[in-house]
Amino acid sequence: MSTIITGLLLPLLGTMLGAAFVFLMKHEMNQRLQKSLLGFASGVMVAASVWSLLLPSMEMCAAMGRWQVMPACVGFIIGMAFLLLIDQLTPHLHLDSDNPEGPRSRLSRTAMLSLAVTIHNLPEGMAVGVVLAGAMQGGATISMAAALTMSLGIAIQNIPEGAIISMPMRAEGNTRWRSFVIGSLSGAVEPIGALLVILLAGVMTPILPYMLSFAAGAMFYVVVEELIPEASSGTHSNLSTIGFALGFVLMMVMDVVLG
Repeated sequence: MSTIITGLLLPLLGTMLGAAFVFLMKHEMNQRLQKSLLGFASGVMVAASVWSLLLPSMEMCAAMGRWQVMPACVGFIIGMAFLLLIDQLTPHLHLDSDNPEGPRSRLSRTAMLSLAVTIHNLPEGMAVGVVLAGAMQGGATISMAAALTMSLGIAIQNIPEGAIISMPMRAEGNTRWRSFVIGSLSGAVEPIGALLVILLAGVMTPILPYMLSFAAGAMFYVVVEELIPEASSGTHSNLSTIGFALGFVLMMVMDVVLG
């Protein structure tokens, strides 16, 4: 049980650690650093989606022969479509943007920024939950060590994300403590989402391969829709590319060596 709790809380702790950067930096985050961190987070999420989600999904369906890829394809597409739907139905505002997306709303700028981050973090929590659920069922496809590695990887990429969230909140005029709390709470959806998936583990056992690839599709949506465009816009995009490579390699090594 303690292992499950650790797996649930690690991502939130990563977000809180990153949000605490608001106490260390006096001004808005340096553009070069922000680009590097966005690229790093993207690399971690892509590697985690491939090694911790898509490949296990296909391994679980090995008995299907060459068609073992179909559950992964179906789940991946549904995951992308689900996040697209959430993105369209939720009023939110991306960082470094003055144009809200989704339905028209009277929500404050801070509230819409928080909703954008919540949409971002939801698939990460689901990914952690589905991998932990797979490990709890036993078998050789997903080990508990692999599940904790996934959780640790998400926690590592949440550190720069927490900083990227809290610093703009501070720039919006919020106090340091308020910015820290908002940045930290943005990660609260992850353990909640993960716990809900675990509680449904018994029901979703037959569709676990689809759930793994569903989480991968949702994470890919966030990377393609939000992280990469933000990291590639303007100057210093080469730093985001370097960050992506470092994040991808780090997560890949962790998954193979620790998992």
